[in-house]
Amino acid sequence: MASALNDLPFPEDEKESALIKTVGWISAGLGAVALGLFIGRELRLRYKFNRRTPYDFYSHSGDEQDIDFGLGV
Repeated sequence: MASALNDLPFPEDEKESALIKTVGWISAGLGAVALGLFIGRELRLRYKFNRRTPYDFYSHSGDEQDIDFGLGV
């Protein structure tokens, strides 16, 4: 039984263990940030979709620049 515990792939060195823990915490943090950004984006899109106005149904309702072509001049 003791020989089986010595063959485990876990690092025995304290420095390697700290490095693996640090990498694990960083990856968990980045995963949490990515999940938060995805959920926030979905909530924002749903909020905007439910708060549409009649003007949102026109083809260029949200454009910031002027449309000068196609006026029949």
